Amino acid sequence: MSVDIRIPKGVAEELRRKADDLGLSIVEYIIEIALQGLDPSNRTKKYAESALELLKHAKEELKKGNLGKASEKIWSATALAIKAYASWREGKRITSHSELWEYERILTKDIGDWVDDSWRHAVTMHVNFYEGWASREHVERSLEKVEKLVITIIKRIEQR
Repeated sequence: MSVDIRIPKGVAEELRRKADDLGLSIVEYIIEIALQGLDPSNRTKKYAESALELLKHAKEELKKGNLGKASEKIWSATALAIKAYASWREGKRITSHSELWEYERILTKDIGDWVDDSWRHAVTMHVNFYEGWASREHVERSLEKVEKLVITIIKRIEQR
């Protein structure tokens, strides 16, 4: 389930600025704020649910032709799935891009070399959100690779 929320412009601008300062999408930043105090198992579950929901939204945005919004959601889904894995694997809360890159290496070792390719597609979508140069085909291909990664991570979490 997702909910549309209207936030006053000044507050939204502040959220965007803080998210940008941290290298996060605004959605990812709000999710981080909301999940701050949860124990690792609940945080893992919420990250995973949010990643799946964002993939769904990315597909909807892609159908509408909103490549930038689709790109943002693809990136956010990837970041949240990796955060879910870190939370599940060792109770770790990832708080920076450098930690995401570190954890991508762990995921690659745990799951397989193909993870690195999916990760790089996600990073490309993060850049595309800001620069807007990717074609529809780029976004579709990235969504496909990221969806495989997110689903694989969630299946791994649910197995144990």
